Amino acid sequence: MRCCRRSSWCGGWTRQGPVGAVIGTVAGGSCGVRRAAAAAGVPHTTARGWVRRFTARAGELAVSFSALAVELGGEAVRPRPDPLRSAVAAIGAAFTAAAGLPGWAALGRWRFACAVTGGSLLAANATSPFLIIGRRRFMPPRSS
Repeated sequence: MRCCRRSSWCGGWTRQGPVGAVIGTVAGGSCGVRRAAAAAGVPHTTARGWVRRFTARAGELAVSFSALAVELGGEAVRPRPDPLRSAVAAIGAAFTAAAGLPGWAALGRWRFACAVTGGSLLAANATSPFLIIGRRRFMPPRSS
């Protein structure tokens, strides 16, 4: 199993790409964290932390990105039993909808997700700023 290295990521990491590849691979169910980490070339403990933080916010991310997808004229994402898969599918749907707008397609799915959340997609306690797309404002809800 090879992870896609074309995925991109933004945030405080100097290495770009492995975060989205690991989360996408694990959410897809093709392999576990350890194997996805090896394919992405990162320590499994680091990848495990990424997946845990993403999973902790998966429910709210799924709802938020699904709402954004609909707001941008895309398809609503049906909830799945696994919140991790729902969140990844919702991010994909929102990115697909946003890719029709100028400038967003070049970012890639994971960098787009990071931009929408104000760089706090995996952050434990950062506050997202509003992102304005067209005349609409969007900010994913934050849990207390």
